Amino acid sequence: MLNKGLRDEESIRIENTLRTLHALIFVPKFWNVEEISLIDEQLKSFGLSLERTIEIPEEELIILLQNCHLDWNQQEQFADILVGLSHEKQFDFLGKALAIYQYIQQESKVFSFGINTKIASVKKK
Repeated sequence: MLNKGLRDEESIRIENTLRTLHALIFVPKFWNVEEISLIDEQLKSFGLSLERTIEIPEEELIILLQNCHLDWNQQEQFADILVGLSHEKQFDFLGKALAIYQYIQQESKVFSFGINTKIASVKKK
């Protein structure tokens, strides 16, 4: 278990990585090699790459995020990033995002209307 100081540092590192990933996918577009390498560089901190994210089963992805110490909010942000990457249909991470949202809704023991709305939105796509 991480002590409070290390947990805070880890949380800040995770937040910075998620913020950078979100900024990279903010404007939907067709991804070129340079942009993909920038995304891959950020995903490395979670032990992922775009290729690995495509290949990893949903259950393993959720376990990986837990092992990387992402809290519920950070897991939701990661799922949001997967949805953002799926907008232009070059990547299809909607199933993985849906699995993460459903996992959060079930396991956090707190019902979230926001997560529920995201689940419904992903199911419509």
